[in-house]
Parts: sequence; C-alpha cells; structure tokens
Amino acid sequence: MSAEYTKRANNRSWVVRLLSFSALSTQLSALLLLAGCAIPMVPYRAVYEDPVNYVRLERDETVLPEWPPSEHTHPKTMRAEDLSRILGSISVKEHRVWLQKWLQGEAPLLPAFRPNELTLLSREIAEALAEAKPDERVTFYLSQPQTSVKRIITTGGLYVHGTDLHFILGNWQVVYGIPTYGMIYDRRYPMRPTAAKGFYLYFYPAESTVTQQHSVWDMLLANATDELVIDLTKTVSDPLTSQAGR
Repeated sequence: MSAEYTKRANNRSWVVRLLSFSALSTQLSALLLLAGCAIPMVPYRAVYEDPVNYVRLERDETVLPEWPPSEHTHPKTMRAEDLSRILGSISVKEHRVWLQKWLQGEAPLLPAFRPNELTLLSREIAEALAEAKPDERVTFYLSQPQTSVKRIITTGGLYVHGTDLHFILGNWQVVYGIPTYGMIYDRRYPMRPTAAKGFYLYFYPAESTVTQQHSVWDMLLANATDELVIDLTKTVSDPLTSQAGR
C-alpha cells in the first residue's frame, strides 16, 4: 500500500507540474503577444491638455534632416483671432453614395468646429505654433464623452510651410468606443483615422486655397479629401504679425 500510495502521489505531482508549466507558457505567450501588438507612444510636447481635449507638438516624420527644404516654417507667430477666422472658415461635407443622395439629397455643409472648440483651438494652436520647431507639427484632439467607454472625437493637425497653412482632419465627429482590451488608439494618433473617412473638406473663400496634385494612391486611400492648403497671404489680417520667429 505504501508503494502504491507513493506512486500515485508522484503521478499527481507530475500532473500539477505539467499544469503549472502549461499555465506559465500561456501567460508568457499572452505577454509576448501583447508586447508585439502594443501601440507605440508617439513622442510629443504638451501645449494644452485637460481630461478630454489636448493640443500637442509632435515630430513630423516627413521632415528629413538631410533635406532642409522639407523643414516647416516654425516657429510661427500667428494671432488667435486670425486662426479663429481660418478654422471657422473650414466646412465639412459628409460623403453620400448615389442611393443616399437619391433618398436624402446632398449632404449639407457643416462647420468643422463648434464655437467653444474654435475658442480653445485658436488660442492653444497660436501658442503651439509659436513654440514649434521646424521638424514638428501641431496636433489636436477634441472629445465629447458619451459614456464611460464611448466618446465623439474630432482630431487632426496642421503646420506652416512657407506661406501655406496645411490643415489635416483625421477624424470628424466620429463615435469611438474603447475596445475591451483597453487600447486607447484615438488619443495616441490624432492624425490617423479611427474609421474610414467619409467626408470632404471645404474652405471659404475657395480662392484662398492652394490646389494640390494627388496621386492615384491618394485617391484610393482617401487622402485627397482630408487636407486643405491655405494661402496665409490671402487670409491673415496683417501679414507682418505672422512672420516666422526663427
């Protein structure tokens, strides 16, 4: 009986060890998977941040150190009232397919920003542009919490190159639900869409915009409708107050 009991005890011990090893392997695999799928944090300098909104300065990867012409005209001094007028002149139109147009008609032009958003952005973007380096761009994130896991977001960024203000809208009034695994993607990448872009950007007066040349890839990836290039010489009230501070 003693030998049989010892044998059974040893068998149970091996089973426990195998189960423990299996559990440890599962945990290690999960950790490796999370490490491989983790979204890297984009380095930034915060200019303004509250619990739901922010304005930041991020490194722009399109600026190449070996090619000085790619540098932006930063730092840039602009008045908040000029920025408010420019941002307030940007409109968004929802994309509708032919069936939607037949049932609902053309989508209306709507302001890109609400009055309170204009007040916040014009003030903080003016400060950000004054602090920006030639290889940085200004990014913004606006959020309206709906529930503990859902919010409506508008995000994007801008930079000044020469006398042109480049404005990119990443998301516009998009309903974003935080995934169950907790990755907060929308706050990390304000320039990137969280869903397919279904809108067009317009600026008034249209004569103040610079026509861009788009490749076939831009058209296929919907990168031709989310950016405006605005000629600052035609939009600022006093060009002398909007000179680069270099």
